Amino acid sequence: MRRTILMILFTSSLASAMAQVNNSKQTNTTDMNRTERAAKKFKELFATDITESKTDPELMTILQRMIFGEVFFIGNLDDKTRELITITVLTTNQTLPQLQAHTHAALNIGVTPIEIREVIYQCAPFIGYPKVLNAVETMNKVFESRGIKLPLQKQGTVKEEDRFEKGKEKQAPLYGDKMKEYMAGLPDALGIQIPTLLTESCFGDFYTRGGLDTKTRELMIFCSLAALGGTERQMASHAVGNLKIGNTKETLISAMVQAYPYMGFPRLSNAIAVIKEAKVE
Repeated sequence: MRRTILMILFTSSLASAMAQVNNSKQTNTTDMNRTERAAKKFKELFATDITESKTDPELMTILQRMIFGEVFFIGNLDDKTRELITITVLTTNQTLPQLQAHTHAALNIGVTPIEIREVIYQCAPFIGYPKVLNAVETMNKVFESRGIKLPLQKQGTVKEEDRFEKGKEKQAPLYGDKMKEYMAGLPDALGIQIPTLLTESCFGDFYTRGGLDTKTRELMIFCSLAALGGTERQMASHAVGNLKIGNTKETLISAMVQAYPYMGFPRLSNAIAVIKEAKVE
């Protein structure tokens, strides 16, 4: 009798497990082909089905299947991080029509307006304020179209008198005094003024803000630098900063793959070379 009961329990457990596997297979995108994955991911992001372009159907099909059927499934990133990376690169490149579309997409999958705003703001020390203002204008138009009240909640945490101190608290654990050492020997007081300006304006004004943690900020900064091109020295420094804050090389490379469709393969390749060489001493 006991043996019979055990067999019944075993059979029931096995059937339940098989049902879970079958249900998982039905929703697992790895069982879809590239075209099916692209259609599913596109609808998740943009809340609409893929439609064929009337003017350039071949190019758009290549683009959509590569981005939404392949790139979105490479690496260890969640979709929210992928959209923040995309927004960062589009801001850096000033590809504003696409930034508008991906701002909508980010909101559709649960990225908060503050997170979107913060990744755009964070670009300022690296791409300059005019480009960020252009991106903010595009972002705000999307927010307004969706009934999001502006201005968003403030995220600043520093006062005018403690920008340097608070900035140094963010900068020192990741970068020490390397910038001060690099600028040493400049004429007059420039060797002090420039590193101080960096500490206050980049780390004090932006790294200290709420809305994003430092780990996310560092990842987005690396993406922006990679998209800019010609920034291998800065990328090398920020690759190490990323490793120190807890982003792995797998995460960095995954981020570069996500950025690839928007910045091109040469910059992806250059970034991977920098990441491979990065090490924490």
